[in-house]
Parts: sequence; C-alpha cells; structure tokens
Amino acid sequence: MNFTIKKALIAVTDGYTTLDVQVVNGIIAAIGEDLDVIGTAIDGENKLLLPGFFNAHTHSSEKWQRGIIPPLPLELWLAYLYDFSLLDIEQVYLSALGTAAETLLSGGTSVVDHLVLIPGKELETISTAVRAYQEIGIRAFIAPLIQDESLTAGMPEGKFLENHQPYFRSPAETLAIIEEAVIKFHRPEEGITILVAPTGIQLCTDALFTGCIELSDRYNLCRHSHLLETKAQEKLALEKYGCSAVEHLNHIGFLHEKTSLAHCVWLTDADIQILAETKSTIVHNPLSNLRLGSGIAPILKYIQAGVNVTFGCDGASSNDSQDLLEAIKIGSILHNVTDFDYKSWITPRQAVEMAALGGAKGLGIDEKLGSLNVGKKADLVLYDLTSLSLLPRTDPIGLLVLGRPVNVVNSAWVNGKQIIDNGKFTTINVDELRKELFNRSQWVSRGKSPTLEQIEVHYRRVMGLSIDN
Repeated sequence: MNFTIKKALIAVTDGYTTLDVQVVNGIIAAIGEDLDVIGTAIDGENKLLLPGFFNAHTHSSEKWQRGIIPPLPLELWLAYLYDFSLLDIEQVYLSALGTAAETLLSGGTSVVDHLVLIPGKELETISTAVRAYQEIGIRAFIAPLIQDESLTAGMPEGKFLENHQPYFRSPAETLAIIEEAVIKFHRPEEGITILVAPTGIQLCTDALFTGCIELSDRYNLCRHSHLLETKAQEKLALEKYGCSAVEHLNHIGFLHEKTSLAHCVWLTDADIQILAETKSTIVHNPLSNLRLGSGIAPILKYIQAGVNVTFGCDGASSNDSQDLLEAIKIGSILHNVTDFDYKSWITPRQAVEMAALGGAKGLGIDEKLGSLNVGKKADLVLYDLTSLSLLPRTDPIGLLVLGRPVNVVNSAWVNGKQIIDNGKFTTINVDELRKELFNRSQWVSRGKSPTLEQIEVHYRRVMGLSIDN
C-alpha cells in the first residue's frame, strides 16, 4: 500500500505544476518536488492527478432495465420498473460490480448505492452488494432503499385510487432489518458504510422517517433520501403536510450536515434557505432529471445560497449510464441556460471540486477525503493526458469536464490500494463480468406495464394533462 507517484500534473491556484506524491499505509504522506520513492514508483508523467469523485446517488440494480423503459415521467416510469424488475441475488451481485466498474472508469472512487432490496431477502441483498463492492475495491456507501407505503400512495390524491393497498411490512419491521444490517455490515474503515435511506416523502410515513432519525443518531449514520424530484411530489407534499416537504423534514429533524438529498428540483427560496442552514447536501442528477422530464434543478441558486452540491448518475434505467464524467459535464453546463449572468456559471475546476470534496462533505468525511492534501486518504485517480479525447493539449481539467473523455483513467486507488493499473482492473475480471451480464440478459422490447395502465389516467388528471380516449 506504499507508493510514490512521480511527476504528476496537479492543479494549483494559478494553473498546474508537476509534483510527486508519497502514499504510506493508504494515506497521502507528502506532496512535493523530487521526493524519495517510498514503495512502488508510479509514472505520473503526462498524467493528471485528481482526488476520486463520488457517484453520490445511484441504484445499482436498475442496470437490468437500462435502455428499455420508454420516455415517461417518474411516477409512470416507476410502474414499469416495479412490474419488470424482479431480481435474483446473482443479478444484485453483477449489477453492483458493473455499477462500480463504470464509476471507477469515469473517475469515481466512491459510490452511494440507494440499494433496492428483494422482498424477503433484504439482508441477503445487502450482503451481496457488500461482497461485490469489496471484491472490486470501490468505497461503498450502501443506502438500503426503504418505504412503508405502496406505489399509488406516492401520487397526488393517491388515496382515491381503487387499487391503493397498504404496504406489506410495518415501519418497525423495516427498521429492524436496517438495524441488523448496520450491526452486520457497517464497517467504514473497511470501505463499507451503511446509511439510513427512506426513499422519500412520497412513499414514507413520518414513522419511518423518525425511526431512521433515531437509528442515525444511535449509530452515527449518514442519512439519504430522494426529495422533490417532480412537480407531482411538490403537490403531494402540500396534500400530506400543508407545507413544503423541506419544511416538514426540517420540522421532524431529518435534515442535518450528514443528510444528502437526491434531485431537489422543485425547491422554494425558503426551502433553499433551510437546506443551507441545516448544512444538508443536494445530489444533482441532471441526466435522470432530463430523461424523466422532472425539470432542471436550479443549482446555481443553491450554490449561491451556500448549499453544498455534488453529482450523481442516478440509476442505470433512469439515466441508462453510470458515466460519472458525463453527469458532471451535463450537471455543470446545463445551467448556463437558466442564468444569463455568466459570472455565476460553474467552471470545470468548480465542477471537479463539487464531485470530489462536495461528495465527501455530504457524507461527513471531508476531513478524510475529497482533495489532494497530506493526511487525507489516498482515493486517487490518474488520467492519461495523451489519450486522443484529451488532445490537443490545452487545460487538462477543462478537457476532462467539458470534453467527451473515453478510456482516460490510467490508474485508480482506493484507500491506497490500486484498483486500476494502466486502464485495467487489478481486482476483477471485466471480461468475465461482461460475459455474465450478456448471458443473463436478452434482446427484448416490452409493451405497457399493467400498473401503468391502472394509474395513467389518474396521473394525467391530477397533473392537469388531457385525458386520451
């Protein structure tokens, strides 16, 4: 675990400089010129060294539905996902491996997996994801996705739907599963962290949220949830609480400095102020927001208000990719059309800081990760600046963020352990993974989902859309 990167290009305030980096026992021990080689010598010449990024919100198991769900808003898209995403344990394993591999190959060394659980096999699902992430070596923050209300309850006026059914498991039973998962698998120093992760206000009662708060306080766990992803959720919050979802979550105590919230598209100015005051983090998922027509989160306003913002890919069937560099690019330039004052636009360097340090802040570990500083953990990525997609030579970070980088990760380390060497994984056989993903799937197209046919008319009515004959 000891190595020295020689002559890597590193960003400094006024440009770039060439420096050496010593890593001892997984920690950055020194950064400077002409350092002695400790351990293995790594050639950093013509390579850009950056801290690893965070894929701060995804759902690994959605991989099996990527590319197949038609263009639909979230509430109807979920109907397809629920009807056609029956999983087995081997699929959970392969999709976690695949999600981690794609994340690492696009500069991410950490992933927050809002993990969908197989009913009746919840702990086995979590255990399987843990095994996959430990095998590949990525730093994993596993956020078991929990709810205690059925799908129709997540729609405005859902209580009037004829097929509205109570959820099959009580909040207490669900919380007991999460507590057992914490006891069995929560090992941050070994690269596996468990989060409490109610799916969102649309499918969770206050009993589940407050139970998660109690678990979080008892075991010092981070909190993660979806928040106001769609206009329908904004409507639903007013129905349920008589106020905004942010106001309500603040009232019950869910928001704090270790709370990360995915999407946050439909926030009021008062909501933004609350998130700033509580030091909560917003995880921006630009591609799924566009794919599902959820809207453009006004993250320039969030940043200006002092809210910490980072990036996520979201699940592989609402984005259909786990390319973190793509999410960072779209997430940083999309907002140029929302604010004509170009002085507020996100620069490539700001985007990189949001993806690395911003992700670490959202999980309360920015003192240990997220930047190139002596004493921090060695979660590092070397990018090959001789790659065709990063040429000709101009601004390396500009090329990385604004271009379309392809096969540019030369090396990656997590906690000082090398996961990628010269573009190849050292921990898993990617060819075997590709073969398994191919053999366990098939070319297929699908018609409408039964659940979609049951709820579409209701959705169109409550959202003010014309009702087709």
